[in-house]
Amino acid sequence: MPPKAPIKLFSGTNTRYLAEKISLCNGRELGNINLTRFSDGEFTTAYEETIRGSHVFLIQSTFPPSDNLFELLMMIDAAKRASAYKLVAVMPYFGFARQDRKDKPRVAIGAKLVADLLTTAGVDRIITMDLHADQIQGFFDIPVDHLYASGIFVPHIRKLNLENLVIASPDVGGSKRANTYAKFLDAPMVICHKHRSKANVVDEMRIIGDVSGKNVIIVDDMVDTAGTLTKAADMMLEQGATSVRAFATHAVLSGPAYENIEKSSICEIFVTDSIPLRKRSDKIKVLSAAQLFADTIDKVYNYQSISTQFVI
Repeated sequence: MPPKAPIKLFSGTNTRYLAEKISLCNGRELGNINLTRFSDGEFTTAYEETIRGSHVFLIQSTFPPSDNLFELLMMIDAAKRASAYKLVAVMPYFGFARQDRKDKPRVAIGAKLVADLLTTAGVDRIITMDLHADQIQGFFDIPVDHLYASGIFVPHIRKLNLENLVIASPDVGGSKRANTYAKFLDAPMVICHKHRSKANVVDEMRIIGDVSGKNVIIVDDMVDTAGTLTKAADMMLEQGATSVRAFATHAVLSGPAYENIEKSSICEIFVTDSIPLRKRSDKIKVLSAAQLFADTIDKVYNYQSISTQFVI
């Protein structure tokens, strides 16, 4: 039997803050990679050590700007040309995931395009967390290990020890996720029904279900401008909720997000570190996903089942 390929971990530029924590949990050092940027904005990547015959894990979230995605593609291409044995893209946040279908005429399906780019570049496997839509896994013809932040969030929800708990979905599309949390925590569920005229703008919202006297926890895959989240929290408190908290995997937090959160009546928002925070807020608490990814990397490398990683 041939010797097992050595494992090597590398990080993209803007995800190094998380990659360092993952490598520490994994008990391995990050490899050396150099990014050279030219004056016109073009850049190139180069590995500063041999990776020939290695099982290479590339840790990079593809949050905006698109440089993060293109840097990952360049890292994959460079590793392939350097004769790496296997290439695994570890993408805590998978960008463009909201573009998973044609919801109106003449639009791109960005998630499928990103899947094609990664596959064409030469990646052998994807590890990601809380995709905006589960069906995105089907856009790939390679294995996708889809992790869930519930393994991080559920234990923390239990530590809060809230009475009269109710789980809420910020929209109809997230009702499956909220229902799973509700079943696992033995709590009722409510749904926020919203109408949008355009992206990031909520025209109308109503709460389906009873929140009076309840401690509400809203669960979602991401928080972007926080408009929906904060509007839902304010409405729930107007309808008699005792408190409102949110657990959202990816802290996109674009535009007026921080201002919306600070002005709202929401108590706390818990997020993972899949995307770095642009600034601090007393209402935003970060729970690290480093151990989850470190354990998954070990299991993938050792050809072990990752189903034990799932709380839900």
